[in-house]
Amino acid sequence: MPTDVKPHSILIDPREAGPKPPYSNRRQPTPGSEELMDPQADHGEQSYKGCSKLQGAAALITGGDSGIGRAVALAFAREGADVLISYLNEHDDAEETAELVREAGRKAVTVAGDIGSQEHCEKLVNRSIREFGSLDILISNAAVQSVHEDIDEWSTEEFDRTYKTNVYGMFYLCRAALPKMPAGGSIIATTSVQAFQPTGQLLAYSSTKGAIKTFIEGLSELAIQHGVRVNGVAPGPVWTPLIPSTMPKDKVKEFGKNTLFGRAAQPAELAPAYVFLASNDARYITGSIIDVTGGRQIV
Repeated sequence: MPTDVKPHSILIDPREAGPKPPYSNRRQPTPGSEELMDPQADHGEQSYKGCSKLQGAAALITGGDSGIGRAVALAFAREGADVLISYLNEHDDAEETAELVREAGRKAVTVAGDIGSQEHCEKLVNRSIREFGSLDILISNAAVQSVHEDIDEWSTEEFDRTYKTNVYGMFYLCRAALPKMPAGGSIIATTSVQAFQPTGQLLAYSSTKGAIKTFIEGLSELAIQHGVRVNGVAPGPVWTPLIPSTMPKDKVKEFGKNTLFGRAAQPAELAPAYVFLASNDARYITGSIIDVTGGRQIV
């Protein structure tokens, strides 16, 4: 490439749009905290600018306290949506996300609890409708993962919890929400590059992400009968509290280095995919997966 090419004043070199490894490998207690991230994650606080794509909509986002969920909540709010932030027990992170939503002039509600419980998921849906008057967008994003070297290192309880959170929680929420969502509504689930290129050390997690992919594709046929679209986003490596709280130190330090960009994605780089799929711009898209993998092509 010629060396005298003038850089564009607006467009950003994607290779330099976020910090590159090595990252701090300081271990965090599960489920992790935004405050302890080093480097700090970018959720779009300084960069995301809305243009009313979701004006007046109401969204429920699981795992909305941090990481991708926080970035999506911020983007949705700046696009004009009210947001219910579902989270497990990370109260400080959840309140920080809620404050970002309120600063955008939208209503934020935080609800703690385990989405592995069907009763809790039903309460989340009903709370959203009670607070906002409707539920237009459901984002099934919360997930847990664990890293092991051999299959016998996963206890049955750990494996069960991974499926309860990542898969059953999605099912419970969709089952409760779909009959109550208006035509034009949207369900978006977070799958992963792991659904297409699984890693043995993430066996429980990667298999749930494969289940989420097929669930999305199957549910889309049923949901369109209600006028509701169902799609997914498949991230590659993303710098979130899940990483330093679950992965070995050597993996954390070099996290994302194997992408074409040589770095992990920042949560802010995922949020526009969710905005697009939730908006009328994607009104002819259902049963699809958008990959945001840093060049690791999925099929």
